[in-house]
Amino acid sequence: QVQLVESGGGLVQPGGSLRLSCAASGSIFSFNAMGWYRQAPGKERELVARVTRGGLTTNYADSVKGRFTISRDNAKNTVYLQLNSLKPEDTAVYYCNMVPLDPLIGWGQGTQVTVSS
Repeated sequence: QVQLVESGGGLVQPGGSLRLSCAASGSIFSFNAMGWYRQAPGKERELVARVTRGGLTTNYADSVKGRFTISRDNAKNTVYLQLNSLKPEDTAVYYCNMVPLDPLIGWGQGTQVTVSS
């Protein structure tokens, strides 16, 4: 059974930075592409960044391209998201999960990112 535990969120001023981490239990981690998703109040959950199994290819939503960087450490079963030049519209709960989603894999508790002055 895979468990996902996100951490690293917080309150930051516009223009600030955060680094999110997601620790995944279970051997499935190293066999799949992973992504960071976010859900803002009143909006649907969206995929913002994706990294392939080996970590060599990354993809980003247009809204975060050039500001966010996704990476992974398969030895530690951990995926990271570096958030730079944060904007108020980046405020959301951030989650990690497989890409594409597997209906048998649930969601973690997420980590709240709030960008406000």
